[in-house]
Order: sequence, then structure tokens, then C-alpha cells
Amino acid sequence: MARILVVDDDLAIREMVALALEKRGHRVERADGFAAALRALREPWPDLILSDIYMPGGSGLDLLQRIREQAEPLPLILMTAKGSVETAASALRDGVFDYLAKPFDLDLMLERVQAALRIHPPAPSPEVEGPESLIIGAHPAIVEVYKAVARVAPLPVPVLVLGETGTGKELVAQALHRHGACPQGPFVPVHCGAIPDTLIESELFGHKKGAFTDAQRDRRGALVQAHGGTVFLDEVGDITPMFQVKLLRFLEDGLVLPLGAERAEPVAVRVVAATHRDLKALVTDGRFREDLYYRLAGYEIRIPPLRERLSDLGTLVAHFQQRYRLEFGLPERGQVAPEVLSLLAAHPWPGNIRELSHILRRALIEAGSLEDAGTIQRLLGTSPIPSERKDGPLSPAHFAEPFVPLEAMERMYLLAVLAHTGGNKTEAAAILGIERKTLARKLRRTEGGEVDDPEGGEP
Repeated sequence: MARILVVDDDLAIREMVALALEKRGHRVERADGFAAALRALREPWPDLILSDIYMPGGSGLDLLQRIREQAEPLPLILMTAKGSVETAASALRDGVFDYLAKPFDLDLMLERVQAALRIHPPAPSPEVEGPESLIIGAHPAIVEVYKAVARVAPLPVPVLVLGETGTGKELVAQALHRHGACPQGPFVPVHCGAIPDTLIESELFGHKKGAFTDAQRDRRGALVQAHGGTVFLDEVGDITPMFQVKLLRFLEDGLVLPLGAERAEPVAVRVVAATHRDLKALVTDGRFREDLYYRLAGYEIRIPPLRERLSDLGTLVAHFQQRYRLEFGLPERGQVAPEVLSLLAAHPWPGNIRELSHILRRALIEAGSLEDAGTIQRLLGTSPIPSERKDGPLSPAHFAEPFVPLEAMERMYLLAVLAHTGGNKTEAAAILGIERKTLARKLRRTEGGEVDDPEGGEP
């Protein structure tokens, strides 16, 4: 395990590279540009840096010069989408370990990282840290979420996050805050659906002592608490028509009038709202104000459900396995059993990522590992994955019902083999007896639509 600094002003690329490294067990620090990278160069030094070349404030080659001035020699791998003979020659001449042209294959990037760490092995560290809570995945739909966050986070507009229950709407809100104009300010979440109608106004706007029977003292509402930061209104689709009017007025004038107060106070706060409901349908039905909808939806971000991004399943399972292993103090165990990943891939996941997290947590509590398919099967309440019996030819009796389409079964098997190889597509293709590019094409096709392989695979 190494300490690696990833520097790139493109959030999507930065997160994909960082998550691939974290999946391999490395501890990753992120920097969105030259200045942030310099701040990250402190004791203890990272073991390796992956950096974009062209960034605001300074280039990757400038970063190399600072490394030489301030730190012990450490390997640097440069990444760029604007490569040239001159920059490559300059980089390699000045001591850069390697030079990768975007878009690059993640397997190639990981191989070059391991090569660099073999030459410059990481220093031992007594620190043990749990994995950072992040939006996890590299499916095209979730990459679009990364890009949407990067686009809108610096802008002073309200954002509406849409998605089913358990997809990670609050994580997106936290990412918007973290990458926004005031990340040092407070982040205040309010679950609107869990607060009774009689208390929601006090919760958001606050109240003065004596404003109602139980008001024993002044109370600052969530909007005032979030001044200079972000307020996250979860399940905003559940608020009543009466409170919708008051929320709309705040969004229009930025003034907070606590219950029982005579004077309103201005509040500067970023509003991020989220809901699993179809707000446009509620507007059509007259249950949600159209003007409030447009105020909240200065920009919309839709999060895909887990069933639409099953190619991320292996990464998510590895993430939660590592998190709970550290939380429970469990020893390092083997890889997730292919049968376990097949069972997980076949599940419909109505509760999405939250349900997956809950299932894996319980499995680790009960079995100590994710190697027992029986435990997962019992927790999911599903039939076993069909398998060929050794005592005779195949027949319908040898398979568990209900039957699934052949394409779905192929997807389960591909994911199981990938889990067995730890995500190594080259090794998985060898096991399957197909070309690596054919495997990539099959994975894309099973996610819903033929997509040409970027490496020039079969059409």
C-alpha cells in the first residue's frame, strides 16, 4: 500500500484514477491543480505522484521542479490529453518516471504505478486509515454525475439532485459543497420528509423564545446555521404546500424570519435539494409549486440506480468490504467469491447502494468474509445461482427458477470472473477464452447499448 497524490483539474479523471488506485489498496490524496498539489506536498511525503501536465496556475513540469527543491526524490507519472514530442522528451529528460496520453487504459496506468513503486518502494507507515466516503464507480452514467458536479459546484445556483432512495444523493450534495466556492463553510443536512409539518418551519428558519408553547429558548434554524456554506434539503418533494410558499420566498430574497421574530436577517447559503419523487409530475398534479420547482432546479443532477450500473458492482463491493473490515477489525481475507458476486448481480436492488451496504455489513458481521455464498443468498432471500450438476446432462430441473434472459446470465458470469481476478480484464479474458477487447465490448453491451471499444476492438 502506497501514499499516492493524484493531481488533475478534471474532476472525472481525477476521481476515476483515484478510485482505481484505492481499489488496489493505496491511500490517495486528491489535488485539483498546481496550488493544491503544493499544499499536499508535506510530511509524510507521498510515495508517488500522478499529475496532469496542463493545469491552471502551473504545469506538471513545474511541479517536478518543486519536488526536486522541497522533497526527497519520488517518482512522478505525467498524464496529458495534449501530448507532443517536445513535452514528452522534456518530461523524460527531466526525470519523469513515465508519460501517459489520455485517454489511457486504467490497467496500463496501474501497471506503470506498480513499476514505479517497485523501483521506489513506499516507506512503511504505522498509520491505518479507513477509506474515504466517496461516490464510487466508473460506469459512464456515474462519470456523467462526476462531470455534472464539476460543472456546477463553483457556480452560485441551487441544485436539484434526483434519484431513487439509497442512490447516494447526500454524497452528491457533499461533493457539491466540497468542490464549491465555500468548502470551508458548514454543510447542514435537513431531512424534510422526517420532520412533522408543525416543526419544519422552526427547523429551517428557527424561532425565538416564547414563539410557541415548547419554545424555551431561542433556536437558530438550519438556514442560519449553514450561513457561508451549504444547506441540503433532502426529500424536498415531501414538504407541504403551505411551507412551499415560505421556502420560495427565502429562495427569492435570501431573508430568514424566525418564528416569533420581528425582523428578518439576510443569509448567504448554497441550497442543494434532493428527492426520489418526480417533481414535474407533482407540479402537473398541483401538489408542488411550479415556481418553487424552477427555483430549486437551477441545475439538475440525476443519479442512476444500482441496477443500471452493475459494472460498478465489483468496485462497490470491494469498497464496502474494506470499510467494514477496518471498522470491525477483521483480518485481510481472500477475494470475493465469484458465486457471491453472481448472486449480488442478479438482485434487483430496490434499496440501491444503501441496501448493498447493509447486506455486505451484515454478511461480514455474521461470516467475517464475503466468501460464503450461502450467507449472501440468505440475506438477499434469493434462490441459488444455477450450476451444472455432475451426475447427468443438463435439464430444467438442474436450475433454480425463475429463469433469466441469456444476456443477463452472461453479465452475471462476466462480473463473477472479473471479481475473481480482482478487476484484471486481461486475466479475466484469458479465463473466458476471449480477446480482452471482446470482453470490454460485452461489458458495454450488457449495460444497455452497443458501444465501440475505444481500443479498436470488434465493432
